[in-house]
Amino acid sequence: MLARWKPAAINTRPSEWSRAAIGMALGTMLSVWLCAQVFGMEVALHLLGPLGASAVLLFAVSSGALAQPWSIIGSYLCAGIVALLVARVLGRTLGSACLAAGMTVVLICWLRCLHPPAGGLAMTLVLADPASAALGWHELGAVLLGAGTLLASALAYNNATRTRYPKGAAEAAPVLMGVAPAPADPAITAVDLKRALAEMEQFYDIAPTELEQLIHTAENHARRRSIGEVLASRAA
Repeated sequence: MLARWKPAAINTRPSEWSRAAIGMALGTMLSVWLCAQVFGMEVALHLLGPLGASAVLLFAVSSGALAQPWSIIGSYLCAGIVALLVARVLGRTLGSACLAAGMTVVLICWLRCLHPPAGGLAMTLVLADPASAALGWHELGAVLLGAGTLLASALAYNNATRTRYPKGAAEAAPVLMGVAPAPADPAITAVDLKRALAEMEQFYDIAPTELEQLIHTAENHARRRSIGEVLASRAA
C-alpha cells in the first residue's frame, strides 16, 4: 500500500526541465505584462495563478491532450462566461465560486477542452478583486488576452526549442522494401516503455505501468476483433 505513494520517475533530462522552466517564466511574464498594459496591473495580477498553472502544462507537458490550443482557449472562454453569469445571478460568494467551477468542468468536458486551470480561473473570476469586478463583461477580454498571449508564447517557444507544438497526428512508420519480415514481436513490458520514453526526451503524463496495461488491453481487443472477423467470414 505504501508503495503506491511512491512518486513515479520523470522520464526527462534536466535540460528539458530547464527548457520548460524558462519558457513558463517568459510566457507567464509576457501574458501578465500585456494584460496589465490593457486592463491594469490589478486585473492582470488577479489572473496570475491560472495563467501560471496553464503555463506548466503548455511548456512542460506540451504533448498532453490537456495542453493543446483548443484546451486552453476553449476552457478559458467557458470559465469566463460561466463565472461572470454565476457572479451576476448568485453574487460573489464562496458557494457561487465553487458552483461556477463545477459547472465549468461539466462544460469543458462536453466541449472536449478539458484544462485543469480553468476550474481555478472560474473561482478566481467569481471572487474577483474590486478592479476586476468593475470591468463587468469586459473582464472576459482580459481572460482571453492572457490565454491568447500565453498560447502564442508556447507556440513560438516550444517550436523554437525543437519541441513540436501543438500535438500532431502520429506519423506512420516508413515501410522498408526488400527487408525480410521480422519474427513475432515480443511482449512489450514497462521497462521497454520506460526506456522508450527516456529516448523521446519529453514528459508524458502517464506512468509506464499504466501505458503497459493500456497496450495489453488494446492487444486483447484487437485479438478478439480478429477472431470475430474470421468467424464471420467462415459463417458467410
